[in-house]
Amino acid sequence: MSKEHINAKRATDYVHSVSGCFFGVENYSHVIFSNPSTSGFLFMAHTYNISRLLSLAAERFPYKRALVFPESRDSTGRVAYTHVTFQQLEALSSQYARGFERQGITRGTKTLLMVRMSLDFTAVAFALFKLGAVPVMIDPGMGLAGFLACVRQVNPEGFIGVPLAHVARMIFFRTFKRVKYPVTLGKRWFWGGERLGAFPESPAPFDPVGMGADELAAILFTSGSTGPAKGVEYTHKIFDTQVRILRDEFGIGPDNIDLPCFPLFGLFSTGLGCTAVIPDMDPTRPARVNPERIIEAVNNQGVTYSFGSPAVWRAVSRHCAAERVTLPSLKRVFMAGAPVASDLHRTLLEKVLPSDADTFTPYGATEALPVSCFTGREALAETAELSQAGAGICVGKPVKDACVKIIAVNDDVIESWDDSLVLPTGDIGEIVVKGPMVTPAYFGREKQTRLAKIHGADGLWHRIGDLGYFDDQGRLWMCGRKSHRVMTGNGMMCTVRCEAIFNHHPAVSRSALVGVGDDPLNQTPVIVIELEKEGAAPAATVRRDLLAAAAANPLTAAIKTVLFHPSFPVDVRHNAKIDRGRLAAWASAGKMA
Repeated sequence: MSKEHINAKRATDYVHSVSGCFFGVENYSHVIFSNPSTSGFLFMAHTYNISRLLSLAAERFPYKRALVFPESRDSTGRVAYTHVTFQQLEALSSQYARGFERQGITRGTKTLLMVRMSLDFTAVAFALFKLGAVPVMIDPGMGLAGFLACVRQVNPEGFIGVPLAHVARMIFFRTFKRVKYPVTLGKRWFWGGERLGAFPESPAPFDPVGMGADELAAILFTSGSTGPAKGVEYTHKIFDTQVRILRDEFGIGPDNIDLPCFPLFGLFSTGLGCTAVIPDMDPTRPARVNPERIIEAVNNQGVTYSFGSPAVWRAVSRHCAAERVTLPSLKRVFMAGAPVASDLHRTLLEKVLPSDADTFTPYGATEALPVSCFTGREALAETAELSQAGAGICVGKPVKDACVKIIAVNDDVIESWDDSLVLPTGDIGEIVVKGPMVTPAYFGREKQTRLAKIHGADGLWHRIGDLGYFDDQGRLWMCGRKSHRVMTGNGMMCTVRCEAIFNHHPAVSRSALVGVGDDPLNQTPVIVIELEKEGAAPAATVRRDLLAAAAANPLTAAIKTVLFHPSFPVDVRHNAKIDRGRLAAWASAGKMA
């Protein structure tokens, strides 16, 4: 009997015993929660649904806390928490799934989710997965015009949101004209539809709809920090791959407690059987986080790992260092969304976290995540000095499932893969990745999809949009966004490489390289500086120092102009990605005089 026939028979044997959920040829729940050495899902058409991860966690850990929420505070400011167990979360998601189905939300229904971080956010998301519906998630903080443009891209039929979101839906009714199934989380006023809290309870579980591995599971919008936000198509297989990578690459499992400072990552914790403590913060404004609330949650709940923007952890680390506060339970801090400076790694590792902890900088994009990872201890020991000298940011070696290459910089569509595109080790070019974490398309955006994807004989490549190179140890280095490169008469200048020369000046909070001039191939490079708020030296002194540093380094010798900006525009998701396009326009609009 052939290997294919053996696998098919084993899959058929397990379809009844594991409710259609497969991982290799072993019991799926055992593998996810107990056996980190096994890898490789075996999918069969219409037998898979990512929501089964919650069902399996509820089976294995019925009375374990799944979600913990800071509900209120007493007169002294002490926080009171509420929680749901995995068994309760499974029952709640089934209750919601049954209610959504009764209203008309079914398989394939695109449903905009406008729910704040709460116990209900996770329950609603898994309820939609159970139905085979397609949750649509958009950053509300991107601004009204951008948000409405995203809604028009998708034209959702379902709408699950808090009352204020429904008010906006009524005001901009033309944008939401396709909505047929409105559900309100909270008090419902005049807009009709169902109220989430009124869905009847039932002890019966809701059996998830059987889905194909490559069926659409969700549409997650990019932050829009480097162009218009685009809806990224996620399949059940991609979500599954990400859960497996978190388990295999980072050792995250049921013994861990998460503090997800970005709501979506809490769903992965649920899938891994981890307790997720919802932070007391506005996830759309991470730079404005109250560090005491993060510290409080970590130390009250014994949090062992957390994902957040560098902006969150810079605020927390500075407060901890100033107040001599430590976080003894926290063993892994994940930071992504923008390059992480070595001083942030150093402060966390030397002053905040225990000696056996580490910081991690997973690299990737909404369209392909994760691609690689590097730790703070590795960075401080091996690459920090090189980064400060302009080598770029080392983002580590690719994860096991990712095939990463560097190709020649090209702004045009590349229809099909050819090995001749690949550059030699050490050459800077465009980073591309192939693997099971690569998303297939942007929803309703054929032109952008063609620009971002390259079809190969053995898989789809995603063009991440970053410039980078491989060193002779097989480590990937990121040099900046392709769209942010500055072309001069002497060649290409990369943002991350050049900005490093200025960022280690003690008066500089951050810097941004921009190009000024009408000719896109022959621009004048300008460095824009945001000064530290406290203790900054006079601008004239800082400018003199920075121009001297620029002149001393071949990477930045062409920079003759230093401008000071009061507060950089940044993305809404991480509050860390600099909007260099706006800074370039600001510099060009007479500010250089």
